[in-house]
Amino acid sequence: MLTVHKMHFSIFLLLWGWILCTECRVHRQGKEIHEVYKKGSRPQRQRREAHGEGHKQGSPILKRSPDITKSPLTKSEQLLRIDDHDFSMRPGFGGPAIPVGVDVQVESLDSISEVDMDFTMTLYLRHYWKDERLSFPSTNNQSMTFDGRLVKKIWVPDMFFVHSKRSFIHDTTTDNVMLRVQPDGKVLYSLRVTVTAMCNMDFSRFPLDTQTCSLEIESYAYTEDDLMLYWKNGNDSLKTDERISLSQFLIQEFHTTTKLAFYSSTGWYNRLYINFTLRRHIFFFLLQTYFPATLMVMLSWVSFWIDRRAVPARVPLGITTVLTMSTIITGVNASMPRVSYIKAVDIYLWVSFVFVFLSVLEYAAVNYLTTVQERKERKLRDKLPCACSLPQPRTMMMDGSYNDGDVNELGHYMSENGDKQDRMMVQPARGSERGRRKNQRYVSMRIDTHAIDKYSRIIFPGAYILFNLIYWSIFS
Repeated sequence: MLTVHKMHFSIFLLLWGWILCTECRVHRQGKEIHEVYKKGSRPQRQRREAHGEGHKQGSPILKRSPDITKSPLTKSEQLLRIDDHDFSMRPGFGGPAIPVGVDVQVESLDSISEVDMDFTMTLYLRHYWKDERLSFPSTNNQSMTFDGRLVKKIWVPDMFFVHSKRSFIHDTTTDNVMLRVQPDGKVLYSLRVTVTAMCNMDFSRFPLDTQTCSLEIESYAYTEDDLMLYWKNGNDSLKTDERISLSQFLIQEFHTTTKLAFYSSTGWYNRLYINFTLRRHIFFFLLQTYFPATLMVMLSWVSFWIDRRAVPARVPLGITTVLTMSTIITGVNASMPRVSYIKAVDIYLWVSFVFVFLSVLEYAAVNYLTTVQERKERKLRDKLPCACSLPQPRTMMMDGSYNDGDVNELGHYMSENGDKQDRMMVQPARGSERGRRKNQRYVSMRIDTHAIDKYSRIIFPGAYILFNLIYWSIFS
């Protein structure tokens, strides 16, 4: 029994010793691996640090100074010392006038209204001046940019648009206002504005006219003794977008000027002008006004080739052309201001209206002379001794038409040029000698009613062509 216990104890010791040897071997291997890792990772870590330093040196983002907005002691108001100065007064108050430069970039010319005599323009208005009260220390000479919230706390030029009807600063998505301050106190103040201003237009040559409009900028409170307003770069201070275009006008020129404006109660002020010249496109008015009016005049001439006895054909034609001309004149004036002088288009339309109206009067004259001629023929037949033998003229029908008689037996009923009769010769063929002596002379009467139509076919077109030549040579 004792021997069995000794064997069990020996086996236990062998197992315990084997376990201890195994743990010692594992621990020693792990320590060696750790030492190798430490030796190999140190160069890599050094390389990574060196690489990180090189990246910091090459990146402009990491070179920036710390974010000063995170420090409560370096707010913009404190940095610019806004609370230390009175910004209700202009810079250099009591000294010479502060120069304020201006430049403008025109974004769009939205509309031109002839009825209201105004235009709408969207532009970027920039002001440049120096305010030493806003200077701040800086090691890198970098400017500071602010939005519209700081503008209310400092002095800015009080510009306004002279003769403006409506204007506003864009506020989508925020107020389109920018303030940039240099360390030496130089300030750039920019804003995006849409303004509707008055434009004095002269329509005496409309629609063959050229209009010149101006947008005027001026200080509201400061005279030239306090504020000297000027274009920063002369005529180059005005920039325009090449894509600006209008449907009715061709933009010919943009330029700037500077003048002084005087007010009797306050004094002299510097005023800046943005001048632009517009030339109207004529093709639209040719299609909508001139061509229809010309066609109506030509249509009225058709009546000269219609038989003068066709009353139902000639009268409605004349009335239709007169009413159409009246409609054209009304339509043109509806889109124009009620000016007290005559426009170029009025001259053309009213002369065309007169030609149409004269064509109606021409037929009235023809019809009247025809009636007078028939009355004289009737009286002549009653006086002649042989009138009983003459064929009676056919009475005029209800529609105003009748037919001329052929050559009669007793007299010579002659026609000229193979046309309707121009002259009626009546000579008695029978009768007493006394009757022949009494009627020795021929009874002759001219019938010139249709000759008016003949002359009108030449005179009316010739006069209208002459008018067009004179008109377009003067206004084009």
